[in-house]
Amino acid sequence: MADRDPIKLQKAEHLEEVVVPDAEKTADALRKSRRTKVLLALVAAKLAIGGGWYMLHDSGSVSTDNAYVAADSAQVTPLVSAAVTDVAVVNTQVVRKGQVLLRLDDSDARLSLAKAEAEYFKARRQFSQTAANSGSLAAQINAREADVGQAQAQLASAKASLDKARIDLGRRSELASSGAVSGEELTNAKNAYSTAQANLVLARAGVAQAAATKGAARESWAANQALILGSTIDTSPEVAAAKAKRDQARLDLQRTIIRAPIDGVVTNRQVQVGQRISAGSPVMTIVPVASVYVDANFKEGQLKKVMPGQPVELTSDLYGDDVVYHGTVAGFSGGTGSAFALIPAQNATGNWIKVVQRLPVRVTLDPKELAKHPLRVGLSMEAKIDTSGGK
Repeated sequence: MADRDPIKLQKAEHLEEVVVPDAEKTADALRKSRRTKVLLALVAAKLAIGGGWYMLHDSGSVSTDNAYVAADSAQVTPLVSAAVTDVAVVNTQVVRKGQVLLRLDDSDARLSLAKAEAEYFKARRQFSQTAANSGSLAAQINAREADVGQAQAQLASAKASLDKARIDLGRRSELASSGAVSGEELTNAKNAYSTAQANLVLARAGVAQAAATKGAARESWAANQALILGSTIDTSPEVAAAKAKRDQARLDLQRTIIRAPIDGVVTNRQVQVGQRISAGSPVMTIVPVASVYVDANFKEGQLKKVMPGQPVELTSDLYGDDVVYHGTVAGFSGGTGSAFALIPAQNATGNWIKVVQRLPVRVTLDPKELAKHPLRVGLSMEAKIDTSGGK
C-alpha cells in the first residue's frame, strides 16, 4: 500500500513531466546541430567547387557589366539655307543610303542657277569675240604698215620738191642781179621754196604719225592676244570662273533635297514643314544599327592581359542570357572617362583620394548576330573577355 501512496505517485508523475521536455529539447538541439554541420559542409563544398571552377575557367577571363552599345551615328545637316517644304521620314523609321529625308524650297536656288548659266554663256561669247578681234587687229597692223609706206613716199616727194625749189631759187637769184629775171619771178621762186620746206616738214610728221598708229595697232593686237594666248574657250579663266559659279549654283539646287548619308534608323528629328533652317544646323540623326559596337568600361586592374583581337562574349539586358553575342576586342580608348570629363579630377591637390579608374575597351560585334537580334545605342551590356591567350 505504501507503493501506491497518492502523494508519491503525484511526485513521480511530476518528475516524468519535468524529465520528458528536457529530453525532447536535447534531441532538437542535436538535430539542429547536425543540420548546421550539413549546411556548413554544403557551403564549403560549393565554395570549393566555385573556387575550382574559377581557377579552371574564370581565371582566364575578365568581365564587366559597365558596358553600353554605341555607334558612329551620322548627323544630318543641310548645306543651304531655305524653308522646309516636305519631311519624308519620322523617328524610328529605317532608311537606306540615298533615300530622301526632306526637301527644301528650291525657288531661290533655281533663279541663282539660271543667272549663273547666263553668265557662263556670256563669258563664252566674250572669249569668242576676243579671239575674233585678234584677226581684225592683225589686219589693222597691215593697214597701218601701208600708211607708213604712203607717208614715206610723200616724204620722198616733199624732199624732191624742196630740192627743185632750192635749185630754181638759186638760179633766179643769180640772174636777178643782171636784170634777166624780174622781181616778181624771184619772189615766186622764194615762195615755192618756202612751200616745199613746209611740205617736207609735214611729210616727216605724216611718217611719224603713221609709225605711231602702226605701233598702237600692234600693242592692241598684243593685248588682245594676251587674253586668249594658250587658252581655249573651255580653259579661259573667265569662262572657267563662270562655269564654276554655274556648277556651284547647280550643286546648291541639288542640295535642296537632303538624302540619307548611311543606312540606319532615324532618331532625334528636329525639323517640321514650314520651318526655315540655316546651313549647318542639325535636323536629325541616322543611327547605323547594323554596325553598332560596345564600349566596355573595365577597371584598370583588369586590363593586364587584355589585347586587341581577343574574343568577347556579351549579353544584353534587352534579350537576357538566352542571347549571347560574340565579339572581338578592337582597341582601347586614349584615356579614361575622368580624363576627358568637363571638370577633370585634380589629383595634385592635398585632399586627393585614389579612385580606381575605368578604361573604355571597344568591342566589335558579329553583323549576322546583330541582324538576328538588333541592338540600339545606349543599351546596357555585360562583356566577358577571354584572356587565356594573353601574355
